[in-house]
Amino acid sequence: MRGKLVLTPELVAHVDRKVPQDDLPDDPNRTKMTDEDYVEAVSSVMNSHAERPIWVFGYGSLLWNPGFTFVERRTATLRGWHRSFCMQVNRFRGSPEQPGLMLALEAGGCCKGEVFRLSDEAPEIEIEKLFRREVPYRRLARAWRWVHMDIAGRRQRALTFYAGMRGDIFHVKHPIHLQAHMLARAAGYGGSGAAYLQQTVAKLEEEGIHDSYLWELQRLVAAEIHKMHQASETAPLG
Repeated sequence: MRGKLVLTPELVAHVDRKVPQDDLPDDPNRTKMTDEDYVEAVSSVMNSHAERPIWVFGYGSLLWNPGFTFVERRTATLRGWHRSFCMQVNRFRGSPEQPGLMLALEAGGCCKGEVFRLSDEAPEIEIEKLFRREVPYRRLARAWRWVHMDIAGRRQRALTFYAGMRGDIFHVKHPIHLQAHMLARAAGYGGSGAAYLQQTVAKLEEEGIHDSYLWELQRLVAAEIHKMHQASETAPLG
Protein backbone atom coordinates (compact mmCIF):
# COMPACT_ATOMS: atom_id res chain seq x y z
CA MET A 1 0.00 0.00 0.00
CA ARG A 2 1.36 3.41 -0.96
CA GLY A 3 -0.86 5.37 1.40
CA LYS A 4 -1.95 8.93 0.76
CA LEU A 5 0.07 11.63 -0.92
CA VAL A 6 2.07 13.48 1.71
CA LEU A 7 2.70 16.57 -0.41
CA THR A 8 -0.68 18.16 0.21
CA PRO A 9 -2.07 21.56 -0.88
CA GLU A 10 -1.95 22.61 2.78
CA LEU A 11 1.76 21.78 3.00
CA VAL A 12 2.50 23.43 -0.34
CA ALA A 13 0.80 26.60 0.95
CA HIS A 14 3.78 27.13 3.28
CA VAL A 15 6.06 27.75 0.29
CA ASP A 16 3.69 28.53 -2.57
CA ARG A 17 3.95 32.13 -3.67
CA LYS A 18 3.91 34.18 -6.85
CA VAL A 19 6.83 36.44 -7.52
CA PRO A 20 6.28 39.57 -9.66
CA GLN A 21 7.38 39.05 -13.23
CA ASP A 22 10.82 40.59 -13.55
CA ASP A 23 12.69 42.08 -16.48
CA LEU A 24 15.91 40.13 -16.75
CA PRO A 25 18.78 41.50 -18.85
CA ASP A 26 18.64 40.72 -22.56
CA ASP A 27 19.73 37.17 -23.25
CA PRO A 28 20.02 35.75 -26.81
CA ASN A 29 18.92 32.37 -25.43
CA ARG A 30 15.67 33.93 -24.24
CA THR A 31 14.57 35.92 -27.26
CA LYS A 32 10.78 35.90 -27.10
CA MET A 33 8.68 34.33 -29.83
CA THR A 34 6.81 36.75 -32.07
CA ASP A 35 3.39 36.29 -33.65
CA GLU A 36 5.18 35.41 -36.89
CA ASP A 37 7.29 32.81 -35.08
CA TYR A 38 4.16 31.13 -33.75
CA VAL A 39 2.57 31.06 -37.18
CA GLU A 40 5.70 29.42 -38.58
CA ALA A 41 5.89 26.87 -35.74
CA VAL A 42 2.25 25.86 -36.13
CA SER A 43 2.72 25.57 -39.88
CA SER A 44 5.68 23.23 -39.32
CA VAL A 45 3.54 20.98 -37.12
CA MET A 46 0.62 20.91 -39.54
CA ASN A 47 2.85 20.23 -42.54
CA SER A 48 4.55 17.34 -40.75
CA HIS A 49 1.33 15.46 -39.99
CA ALA A 50 -1.48 15.40 -42.52
CA GLU A 51 -3.55 12.72 -40.77
CA ARG A 52 -6.65 13.49 -38.73
CA PRO A 53 -7.48 13.53 -35.92
CA ILE A 54 -4.50 15.12 -34.16
CA TRP A 55 -3.72 13.92 -30.64
CA VAL A 56 -1.61 15.72 -28.02
CA PHE A 57 0.23 13.85 -25.25
CA GLY A 58 0.21 15.35 -21.75
CA TYR A 59 2.48 14.09 -18.99
CA GLY A 60 2.79 17.11 -16.66
CA SER A 61 0.80 20.31 -16.27
CA LEU A 62 -1.30 19.62 -19.38
CA LEU A 63 -2.99 16.93 -17.30
CA TRP A 64 -4.48 19.40 -14.82
CA ASN A 65 -4.37 22.62 -16.83
CA PRO A 66 -4.61 21.90 -20.57
CA GLY A 67 -5.31 25.45 -21.70
CA PHE A 68 -6.68 24.32 -25.06
CA THR A 69 -9.93 22.82 -26.33
CA PHE A 70 -10.20 19.10 -27.07
CA VAL A 71 -13.01 16.67 -27.84
CA GLU A 72 -11.68 13.53 -26.11
CA ARG A 73 -9.04 12.53 -23.57
CA ARG A 74 -7.76 9.02 -22.90
CA THR A 75 -5.07 7.31 -20.86
CA ALA A 76 -2.07 6.34 -22.98
CA THR A 77 1.44 4.92 -22.62
CA LEU A 78 4.55 6.31 -24.26
CA ARG A 79 7.31 3.73 -24.48
CA GLY A 80 10.97 4.68 -24.69
CA TRP A 81 10.58 7.88 -22.65
CA HIS A 82 10.16 8.77 -18.98
CA ARG A 83 9.30 11.87 -16.93
CA SER A 84 12.18 13.83 -15.47
CA PHE A 85 12.56 17.16 -13.68
CA CYS A 86 15.46 17.96 -15.97
CA MET A 87 14.53 21.41 -17.28
CA GLN A 88 16.05 24.14 -15.11
CA VAL A 89 14.33 27.53 -15.15
CA ASN A 90 15.12 30.87 -13.56
CA ARG A 91 11.77 32.37 -14.50
CA PHE A 92 8.10 31.35 -14.26
CA ARG A 93 8.57 28.71 -11.50
CA GLY A 94 12.03 29.81 -10.46
CA SER A 95 14.26 32.85 -10.17
CA PRO A 96 17.92 33.68 -10.81
CA GLU A 97 18.50 33.48 -7.04
CA GLN A 98 16.68 30.14 -6.66
CA PRO A 99 16.35 28.25 -9.97
CA GLY A 100 13.47 25.87 -10.31
CA LEU A 101 12.80 22.69 -12.26
CA MET A 102 10.09 21.62 -14.67
CA LEU A 103 9.21 18.32 -16.26
CA ALA A 104 10.44 17.10 -19.62
CA LEU A 105 10.81 13.67 -21.20
CA GLU A 106 14.10 11.79 -21.24
CA ALA A 107 14.93 8.68 -23.24
CA GLY A 108 14.40 5.29 -21.65
CA GLY A 109 11.66 3.49 -19.76
CA CYS A 110 8.02 4.39 -20.31
CA CYS A 111 5.60 7.13 -19.35
CA LYS A 112 1.88 6.84 -18.80
CA GLY A 113 -0.20 9.97 -19.19
CA GLU A 114 -3.13 11.15 -21.25
CA VAL A 115 -3.74 12.03 -24.87
CA PHE A 116 -6.13 14.76 -25.98
CA ARG A 117 -7.90 14.55 -29.34
CA LEU A 118 -8.29 17.86 -31.15
CA SER A 119 -11.32 18.62 -33.26
CA ASP A 120 -10.81 18.02 -36.97
CA GLU A 121 -12.14 21.53 -37.54
CA ALA A 122 -9.25 24.03 -37.43
CA PRO A 123 -6.90 22.07 -35.11
CA GLU A 124 -4.20 24.67 -35.83
CA ILE A 125 -6.04 27.11 -33.54
CA GLU A 126 -5.59 24.79 -30.56
CA ILE A 127 -2.00 23.98 -31.54
CA GLU A 128 -1.20 27.69 -31.54
CA LYS A 129 -2.63 27.92 -28.01
CA LEU A 130 -0.30 25.09 -27.03
CA PHE A 131 2.73 26.79 -28.52
CA ARG A 132 1.96 30.11 -26.86
CA ARG A 133 1.74 28.28 -23.55
CA GLU A 134 4.68 25.90 -23.94
CA VAL A 135 7.19 27.81 -26.07
CA PRO A 136 8.09 31.32 -24.89
CA TYR A 137 11.53 31.56 -26.57
CA ARG A 138 12.73 31.16 -30.14
CA ARG A 139 15.42 28.66 -29.21
CA LEU A 140 12.62 26.34 -28.05
CA ALA A 141 10.55 26.68 -31.22
CA ARG A 142 11.54 23.13 -32.21
CA ALA A 143 11.00 21.66 -28.74
CA TRP A 144 8.20 19.42 -30.03
CA ARG A 145 8.06 16.04 -31.70
CA TRP A 146 5.69 13.35 -32.83
CA VAL A 147 5.71 10.21 -30.70
CA HIS A 148 3.89 6.91 -30.97
CA MET A 149 1.50 6.15 -28.14
CA ASP A 150 -0.19 2.96 -27.00
CA ILE A 151 -3.89 3.72 -26.46
CA ALA A 152 -5.70 0.58 -25.25
CA GLY A 153 -3.48 -1.58 -27.43
CA ARG A 154 -3.76 0.67 -30.48
CA ARG A 155 -0.74 2.58 -31.80
CA GLN A 156 -1.38 6.28 -32.29
CA ARG A 157 0.84 9.21 -33.25
CA ALA A 158 0.69 12.21 -30.91
CA LEU A 159 2.31 15.61 -30.52
CA THR A 160 4.32 16.29 -27.38
CA PHE A 161 6.74 18.91 -26.07
CA TYR A 162 10.18 18.76 -24.47
CA ALA A 163 11.20 15.22 -25.32
CA GLY A 164 14.95 14.70 -25.58
CA MET A 165 16.32 18.04 -24.37
CA ARG A 166 19.80 16.66 -23.69
CA GLY A 167 22.37 19.18 -24.91
CA ASP A 168 20.09 22.19 -24.50
CA ILE A 169 21.20 24.90 -22.07
CA PHE A 170 18.07 24.31 -19.96
CA HIS A 171 18.77 20.59 -19.53
CA VAL A 172 20.22 19.40 -16.22
CA LYS A 173 20.71 15.99 -14.64
CA HIS A 174 20.35 16.41 -10.88
CA PRO A 175 20.02 13.56 -8.35
CA ILE A 176 16.55 13.22 -6.87
CA HIS A 177 17.48 14.70 -3.48
CA LEU A 178 18.76 17.87 -5.14
CA GLN A 179 15.60 18.01 -7.25
CA ALA A 180 13.56 17.87 -4.04
CA HIS A 181 15.69 20.60 -2.44
CA MET A 182 15.10 22.91 -5.43
CA LEU A 183 11.39 22.17 -5.86
CA ALA A 184 10.71 22.84 -2.18
CA ARG A 185 12.22 26.32 -2.43
CA ALA A 186 11.84 27.66 -5.97
CA ALA A 187 9.01 29.97 -7.04
CA GLY A 188 8.39 32.53 -9.76
CA TYR A 189 5.55 34.49 -11.26
CA GLY A 190 3.96 31.18 -12.35
CA GLY A 191 3.92 29.78 -8.82
CA SER A 192 6.10 27.33 -6.92
CA GLY A 193 7.81 24.13 -7.96
CA ALA A 194 6.16 22.33 -5.06
CA ALA A 195 2.69 23.27 -6.31
CA TYR A 196 3.57 22.14 -9.84
CA LEU A 197 4.69 18.74 -8.52
CA GLN A 198 1.74 18.35 -6.15
CA GLN A 199 -0.87 19.12 -8.79
CA THR A 200 0.77 16.78 -11.29
CA VAL A 201 1.01 13.82 -8.92
CA ALA A 202 -2.49 14.40 -7.55
CA LYS A 203 -3.97 14.39 -11.07
CA LEU A 204 -2.05 11.27 -12.06
CA GLU A 205 -3.29 9.44 -8.97
CA GLU A 206 -6.83 10.66 -9.63
CA GLU A 207 -6.63 9.11 -13.10
CA GLY A 208 -5.22 5.86 -11.70
CA ILE A 209 -1.72 6.48 -13.03
CA HIS A 210 1.13 5.79 -10.60
CA ASP A 211 4.60 7.16 -11.35
CA SER A 212 7.05 5.76 -8.79
CA TYR A 213 9.62 8.49 -9.48
CA LEU A 214 7.16 11.33 -8.85
CA TRP A 215 5.73 9.49 -5.84
CA GLU A 216 9.17 9.34 -4.21
CA LEU A 217 9.90 12.94 -5.21
CA GLN A 218 6.71 14.25 -3.60
CA ARG A 219 7.69 12.46 -0.39
CA LEU A 220 11.12 14.10 -0.41
CA VAL A 221 9.72 17.55 -1.19
CA ALA A 222 7.18 17.19 1.63
CA ALA A 223 10.02 16.33 4.03
CA GLU A 224 11.99 19.39 2.87
CA ILE A 225 9.02 21.69 3.45
CA HIS A 226 8.36 20.20 6.89
CA LYS A 227 11.99 20.79 7.79
CA MET A 228 11.93 24.41 6.61
CA HIS A 229 8.61 25.13 8.30
CA GLN A 230 9.75 23.69 11.61
CA ALA A 231 12.99 25.68 11.43
CA SER A 232 11.06 28.92 10.84
CA GLU A 233 8.77 28.23 13.80
CA THR A 234 11.67 27.64 16.18
CA ALA A 235 13.79 30.55 14.95
CA PRO A 236 14.45 33.13 17.74
CA LEU A 237 12.59 36.43 17.45
CA GLY A 238 14.48 39.72 17.02
